This record gives sequence, structure tokens and C-alpha cells, in this order.
Amino acid sequence: MDTLSKTISIEDDPRWAAVMARDPRADGQFVYAVKTTGIYCTPSSLARLPKPQNVEFFDTAELAEAAGYRPSKRASKDQSDAKHAVLIAAACRQIEASETLPALNSLAAGAGLSPFHFHRLFKAATGLTPKAYATAQRSRKLRARLADGGSVTDALYDAGFNSNSRFYASADQLLGMKPTDYRAAGQNNDIRFAVGQCSLGAILVAQSERGICAILLGDDPHQLVCDLQDQFRKANLIGADRDFEQLIASVVGFVEAPAKDLNLPLDIRGTAFQERVWQALREIPAGRTASYAEIAQRIGAPTSMRAVAQACGANRLAVAIPCHRVVRSDGNLSGYRWGVERKRQLLERELND
Repeated sequence: MDTLSKTISIEDDPRWAAVMARDPRADGQFVYAVKTTGIYCTPSSLARLPKPQNVEFFDTAELAEAAGYRPSKRASKDQSDAKHAVLIAAACRQIEASETLPALNSLAAGAGLSPFHFHRLFKAATGLTPKAYATAQRSRKLRARLADGGSVTDALYDAGFNSNSRFYASADQLLGMKPTDYRAAGQNNDIRFAVGQCSLGAILVAQSERGICAILLGDDPHQLVCDLQDQFRKANLIGADRDFEQLIASVVGFVEAPAKDLNLPLDIRGTAFQERVWQALREIPAGRTASYAEIAQRIGAPTSMRAVAQACGANRLAVAIPCHRVVRSDGNLSGYRWGVERKRQLLERELND
């Protein structure tokens, strides 16, 4: 086949169209090799496009390498990332199946990596250290077992605790309440609440024994009460008395001037990852913003932007945990649990204070 015929053949191949479009949907279906450089690339590669007469297609990277081609730097990194993802996923399954946390050296050896390298890759992939991941899994098992109505004794052993003393020493932190209370879906927890008005609309403030556990904003006061009931299904919700009015006034004052500190205790309940995100949010100075990517970097999980956004959406303490200070990488405002317009107003207030 002469050069002209071969060029026409390549250009007529639908795979060449995918290469020209740098279509990521074609990745994994084939690779293309470049005769003049001796490398092969994935269809979505950002490398300079070769002349079609210099291109050769292979169904897999292994076939390209068997033909004497070597991966491009991007293809090599993609292969390495994919391999690491498989190793970290296997380590996660091992942690989930183990009654106690496997030693870091053991996990690293199973992945064929040094403990330091494994620890760094695990945190980058999951947003948590192996120990924190194990704690989160233990918390998940514990919550699920208690929610099913099982006994506390059965739940503690199913969650991997070897003794009552170790369980009760950490159960309060894992659950945010006593195990028997969690099993009853907060049935024995008294939560006082009241609904008021502020310049952003209706506001609901709720307080447990530990501190403020909810600050909700919205247009419909009744819907805010329903939201509180959904979040604390079997708690004793108690309408606020006259003494509670001062607390409401303090929170409303804080919402009206969010650059000031809210000097009240907070009852923060979330997963280990969520609480890391929320702490990072509280460290953003008033009048400043940070992107989801920047928050992910700050908590040591640079690839967890989506999980960071989900943690922001799960925040039930409006303004006190300032998820309104998180914006898109281009600086534009993105979604906000209580409405983008409220987010805009809060940021403007902080800038003007």
C-alpha cells in the first residue's frame, strides 16, 4: 500500500476521528502509536497530533509494547495511576474485612510499596489515612448495627472492638451520643429549637446538650422544622422557651454580621472526612474564599474535590461552618445548600464588614 493510500485509510478509520477529538470515551478501547517517535498514547492524550501516515493503531497497550513501542509520559502515568488505584482498592477491602486495623507495614507490603509511599497514595486516593479509614468503617458498621436494633454488645464486637472499655472510650466520639441513645435514633436526646426571621429569610436554631447542632436557613419555616425532624428522627424536639430567645438573637446577629465570631459551643456530627473538611472551612478568614480544589489540598486529599463538595452539602450549621466561602476554581459561585443568592449576600456582608 503506498503512502497516499495508507493516509486515506487512517483518516477513514473512526479511531482517527477519536484521536483528533481527543475523546476520553475512547480510552481503554485502543491506543495509537507514532512511528517517528516510537511512543504510543491514549486517544485523549494532549500530545501534539502526529501525521496520519505515521500512526498505527493497537487494541491494547500490551500489543503496542510487543511491537516495540514505549508509553508516552502521560500514558505511563495513567497506567501507574490505574495500578495504584487497584492496589488501594484492595487495601480498602482488606481494612473493611479485618476485625482490627492491619499494620501499615502489612498493608504496604501487600501492595508492594514502601510504608511511606503507600500511606501517601492511600491518603491521596481516599482522603483519609489508613487509620482514619478504618475508624470511619468501624463507625459505619457500628451505626448500621445499632440502627438495626441490635444489642450494644453485639454491635461493639461486630464493629471490631475487643473489649467494652475500648468501645465506650471511643463510642461517644464515633456516634455523637451514647450508644443506647443512637440505637433509639436519638430517642433520649433533648433538642431545643426555635424558628425566627433574619434578613436571609426564616432561620431555625437547634441546641443539644453539647451545643448548637443545627442552623438552617430557608423560605418556609414549616419546612425547616421538617428538615430538623428528618435529621434527628427520634430525638425529643422541644420548642424553645423564653431563655432560648437570647441564643436565637446571638445566632441571628452572627448571620447578619458573619465576620464576627460565634462564641457558642457547636455540636458537630459527621464522618471523619466531613469533619476534616468542616475544620478547613472554619479556618478560611472572613471575607476570603477558597476553591473546592484548595480545600482538598489543605486536608491532604488533592483528588477529592467532589467529596469536599458533598461534605459542604452535608453541613447543617449554616454560617457557623462557613461553606459559603467555598467557590469554584474560576471564582464563580457554585451550589449552596441554602441557595446561591444567600451565599452571595453572606460573602458581600463579610467584604463590607
